[in-house]
Amino acid sequence: MTSGECRENDESSKAPKPHPLDLEERTAKCGEAVIRFAKGVSHDAVGAPLISQFVRAATSVGASYCEADDAGLRKEFRHKISICRKEARDTKHWLRMLVAFDGRLREQAKPLWQEEKELNLIFSAIFRNTQC
Repeated sequence: MTSGECRENDESSKAPKPHPLDLEERTAKCGEAVIRFAKGVSHDAVGAPLISQFVRAATSVGASYCEADDAGLRKEFRHKISICRKEARDTKHWLRMLVAFDGRLREQAKPLWQEEKELNLIFSAIFRNTQC
């Protein structure tokens, strides 16, 4: 067996599945879903800047959460969580603008909007419950 071949007993295949409340994984999966969604939107003169803002905000949620998770000080953690909350709210806004741009996206956008709403609520609760 060469080093590039998979082995059935490989330790990496036994890795535990991420917990459903793992915010790093949840925000990453949401960002991935946004990217897939954005690929299906018309990239014309109106759509392109909306898509750019939407993808930037949505992928920033996960990046900011990773920064919060690595924060050394409680004050820094709280600040990064506030950015997560803001980016999730911004993502909902840009998604609304994309649906206004192309109403055919409405049904496809609903689960993304719902996930960003839930993330915003989670980050808001974390922010409120974190004292400096």
